[in-house]
Amino acid sequence: MMKSIKSMLWVIPLFALAILCGIGGEPAYAATMPQLDLQSEHLLLAAGSIVVTPETMKNIFTAFKTAFQNAFDGATSMYQRVATEMPSTTKEEKYAWLGQFPRFREWLGDRHVKGMKLHDHTIKNKKFETTIGVSRDDIEDDSYGVFTPMYGEMGYAARTHPDELVFALLAAGFAETCYDGQYFFDTDHPVGNDEDGFLSVSNMQAGAGAPWFLIDGKRPLKPIILQKRRDYDFRSLTDLESEKLMMTDEFIFGVDARVNAGFGLWQLAFGSKATLDETNFDAAYAAMIGFKSDEGRPLGVVPNLLVCGSSNRAKANAVIEAMTKANGASNTNYKAVEVLVVPWLA
Repeated sequence: MMKSIKSMLWVIPLFALAILCGIGGEPAYAATMPQLDLQSEHLLLAAGSIVVTPETMKNIFTAFKTAFQNAFDGATSMYQRVATEMPSTTKEEKYAWLGQFPRFREWLGDRHVKGMKLHDHTIKNKKFETTIGVSRDDIEDDSYGVFTPMYGEMGYAARTHPDELVFALLAAGFAETCYDGQYFFDTDHPVGNDEDGFLSVSNMQAGAGAPWFLIDGKRPLKPIILQKRRDYDFRSLTDLESEKLMMTDEFIFGVDARVNAGFGLWQLAFGSKATLDETNFDAAYAAMIGFKSDEGRPLGVVPNLLVCGSSNRAKANAVIEAMTKANGASNTNYKAVEVLVVPWLA
């Protein structure tokens, strides 16, 4: 008898549960239970943690890349004001034609075919990268969101990296050579030809101060060339079977590019380390307007941009932006050019 009663005891809890479900439809606790999708690859292990799967990493990559791209698109770069962007299809590009300024003549008889003076001026592409590792623990603990602003900053860095290259090269122009074998900013650029002889032409002022530059940035070819072999690309290493993950327990996200900056036409730039004042500005402006081609014709260079770093900002504004001088006289250089203050310059 006792054995029969014991064998029926397991029915009582099921009977009670059936009554509860019948009264309320679903048990009271059902509404508060997480509705887990057993087919989902994002199955939650517990509050604040996730399963790391290929689909999870794909979504995280998308989020990081969106942050990167939004910042990249929203950032403002300055290099386009002084540099011409040129495509590249190999490890280096040769700009043998630099220094040629086409000139029209009246067409009488046959065309006059001018031979090109070739220069051995080459710009080699360089590889650049920036990379951030995210621990697998941070992914599992659902704390990878704190890295999102960092990838936005990476987008800003990629957008402004050409600025760093271009303006660093501009500042180095007093000590690095260009297509004619002279320093980009020099006192003795050879201009002329074998028939008429050569003149030494200067596009610099010596001094010991922070550099400033006059630029003619309106022409198709500018003083600096930004060469792009492969544009800035956001990539990741998130393979769950990768050796990198096995050894470091980190997922890798990074940006890389193959680019470089090189000198273009020195005739479209004037560099000075002298004091930025009215006298030196006028001398630099006049020198640029007077530049001529190898045949002796005016090149039509008219500077439209004064480029300087923060240390020369006040002086630049005094020379260009003030309507009157300190003595009350009219400033004849008022708005003569645009002032561009560049954080990449001293």
